[in-house]
Amino acid sequence: MNITFNWSCHAYLSWFLLTQKHTPAYDMQLNWALCEKENMMKTPIKLNDILQLSDLANLKIRMLTTYSNTTNPLDFFRSNNNDELMSWLFWNYSKKSFKVGEIVIGLLRLDGDRWLLFNVSKVTKDLNKFSGLGFEYEIMSQYQKYFGRVIVEYKNKAQTLIRKASGMLDDCTVAQIIEDKYEDEEFPGYEKVNITWEVMNRVLKKSSWKTALQNQKGVYLITDSSTGKMYVGSAYGKDMLLGRWEAYLRTGHGGNVDLKEFDLKLIKENFKYSILDIFKSTVEDNFIIARENWWKETLMTRAFGYNKN
Repeated sequence: MNITFNWSCHAYLSWFLLTQKHTPAYDMQLNWALCEKENMMKTPIKLNDILQLSDLANLKIRMLTTYSNTTNPLDFFRSNNNDELMSWLFWNYSKKSFKVGEIVIGLLRLDGDRWLLFNVSKVTKDLNKFSGLGFEYEIMSQYQKYFGRVIVEYKNKAQTLIRKASGMLDDCTVAQIIEDKYEDEEFPGYEKVNITWEVMNRVLKKSSWKTALQNQKGVYLITDSSTGKMYVGSAYGKDMLLGRWEAYLRTGHGGNVDLKEFDLKLIKENFKYSILDIFKSTVEDNFIIARENWWKETLMTRAFGYNKN
């Protein structure tokens, strides 16, 4: 369930009740009072209305986004890889990013101008390291209830992704406070599936993916992102596409002779999985195999890819 802010009294009430101790009687009185001042709620709620951080001179914000069009730090959040995520937050390049005593707000880009609050920490020690993790830190526990739940709108017009809070915090507005930790990996539709091995390992546990894949026969594509070579396969056995892809998770090669020569580490780092055709479970297996062969010919995966038959 998402609590979406349209700047009404009800939106402000949702936020206020989330952060305050209250009783049912108090809630009713508060609701009435807020609705009496509906016009006041046209003003956006700012991030610091929630965090209430006062020492802006010692406060910085670091925005994390996709690096070199390959690594997306949001994937670390999705997979609960907090060590890697915090390494990104407190990484030093050629000059020091922070000072001891500074508070750092961590934001992850979701899309466009939407960012996810994932951390608020205080720098406790300068490790004097460059091109690596440069600091020790202490997570400020009073803000943990907001981590992964507050979505912020901010239009970043500067190239630098580490900013003094005094120059941007006032422009960070709250778009949503969601009930549970942010999760955006519902099944997107067959034509939009294009996932890595690591993402597949995560999403095939989700009910929306299981439902979508276990009742559909199909033809799929595996692409080696390190070489551009492709492999075309088909799924028509037990659990259909779901069963086929779960086999890849178990072994890497899924029993395909053509893929057994590849090291599992290479597969995990480079293989991507997408869907070319889907068919109802009642479609004859021979038709699925014919479509598989058509795709092999069309994409020339026997001559230039990983298909050998």
